[in-house]
Parts: sequence; structure tokens; C-alpha cells
Amino acid sequence: MKVTLVSKTLKLKHAWTLARGSTTSKDYLYFKVEHQGFTGWGEAAHNARYGESPESVKTVLEEAKTILEADPEAVHRLQEWLPSLPQAQAAARAAVDIACRDWVTQASSKPFLPAAPDRELVTSFSVGIDAPERIRAKVSEASAYHVLKIKLGTKQDQDIISAVRKATDKPLRVDANEGWRDREEALQMIDWLAARGVELIEQPMPTGQLENISWLRERSPLPLVADEDICGIEDINRLAGVYDGINVKLMKAGGATPAAAMLEKARTQGLKTMLGCMIESSIGITAASFLAPKADWIDLDGNLLISNDPFIGTTCQEGKLVLPTRRLGLGVEEKPDALP
Repeated sequence: MKVTLVSKTLKLKHAWTLARGSTTSKDYLYFKVEHQGFTGWGEAAHNARYGESPESVKTVLEEAKTILEADPEAVHRLQEWLPSLPQAQAAARAAVDIACRDWVTQASSKPFLPAAPDRELVTSFSVGIDAPERIRAKVSEASAYHVLKIKLGTKQDQDIISAVRKATDKPLRVDANEGWRDREEALQMIDWLAARGVELIEQPMPTGQLENISWLRERSPLPLVADEDICGIEDINRLAGVYDGINVKLMKAGGATPAAAMLEKARTQGLKTMLGCMIESSIGITAASFLAPKADWIDLDGNLLISNDPFIGTTCQEGKLVLPTRRLGLGVEEKPDALP
């Protein structure tokens, strides 16, 4: 078995600004598995917020590479050894999980995950923090999408939403990315947003403030959804009854396999689920899209925010996800000359 680590800089169409910072590009590593005429791809969309870096991701992927090249049959025993890789490096484990599942399902003539859509998979489209005039322009560019997700968490939040509402009356979802620090002010903001057609609020306050979130939820007219507060399945029990829902991301969960388990467990705990993403190429987004039918809300737009996606996979037509059907497995194809 041949395993290759491939690096790629993804360039954003617009500067991507959240409450905690801004960027115009992402440097990611891809995990490529080749064996017996089949090729599996995985993506490690790491995030510094969770203690990840290109260097830490590379260390974990090199360890997985050593395991697979020494014993190609290990690709069939992924769940035996994958959890032994550093748990703090979920994006790296996600890359290995996705690549190996892609290879195995191709080799066994199966789909990536046995979940055929039984409804239209409408995804929200994210609009990062910006000046009001730029916000209006971004909203206009997003005319094909039925639901917008607006990033907040600044002193200009009301100006941003007012600019959005001057441009569209579409349903909105808000992600504060831990930006609201005072629960009384957060509640006032949520009440104001509820009167302006907002459907839900993601991560209104910093992680770990569950007492404040519980207080806020008792008074909030809108559902509160955990994002930064939820990483793995082990977090679900403590969040049940505190939040209304959780945002499950493959890059935080450690791959498609644990993400699917999280969606199932959340439902048993009475939590609604959002299937979300980082800034990702079509590798990560396509892997997540196979799970989309299991989620209450879908936010899989990471590949739509970049200008140089090196892959073709799940597409978005009129705001709805269309899963690839070109081949078995993940179904993603590399664009010619898109990778080093």
C-alpha cells in the first residue's frame, strides 16, 4: 500500500472573519491511500482553536502512514487502531478515517455511507463578519441559497444584521463563535435577533460556561446550539438539557464514523443536530454530506467559500446538496493539475 501526504493552500473567495480572527487562506494536508487499483482520499482541515497545526497534523498522519504501509490489511481494521492516535488531533484522525473508508468502500463496491437522501438537503450559506456595505454585497452573491448563516460576536452585530435585512428577508441563523461575554447582553441580543427572522443561535458564549448557557436557554426565544462546546461523543451527556442542539463536524469528531455515532447519540439525548464543517475542500464536505440526511440542520458550505477547490464531489444546486454518483466510495475526483 502506498500512502502519500499532500499539502495544499486553499484560497478563500473573501477574507473569512469570525469573532476570534480573520484569514484569507488555509494550509491543509491530504491523506492519499493507493492499493490494488483504488485510491482513497482524506482531508485534515485542522483548526488552531482546538490545538491543531500543520505540524501536529503531519506527525499523526505520518504515524498512520507507517501503520498502513507496514500492514495494508490494517485498512480493514481501522477502528481497532485509529483511536490510539492522539485524541487531541481530531482533524488528522478524520483524514485517515475518510481516506480508509473511501478506499474500503470502493474495493468492496459499496457507497461511502449507507444513507440515501430521503429529503432535499438544503444547506445554509455562511457570511463572515464585515463592514455593512460588504455584508450587503456578500448577501447578494449568495442569492442562490435559501438560508444564510451570519457570523456575529462583535460590537457591530446589530449593524451587520440590519445590513443583511436590507438585502434579503431569507431565514437567518446566527453563529456568535463565543463572542458574547455577558449573559444579560446576550439575552437582549437574542431577543432583538428573534424579532428579525433569526432561527437559531450557535455558541452564544465562551466554552465551559454551561451555567450561563442554561440560564440563557431558559429565557431564550430561539434554540441554542453548541459548537465550540462540542467536540466528541463524550461531550454529549453534559450538554443535554443545557443546549437545544449540537453542531457535529467531522473534523472535530475525528471522521465520518464517530460523527455518525454522535448524531445518533444526540438524538437519544433529546438534542437536535446540525451537521457543520470547517473551511474545507470537497473531500471533507462530501464525506459529511453522506450524513446530512441524519441531521436537523445542514451547514455544509466550506467548499463554496474557497476559490481553488482541488476536488469535485458533492455539489450545491439552488442551495441544495447533490451527492456524487460518478463512482463508488466517496465519489470524489481530483481536478487535473490541482495538487502538487
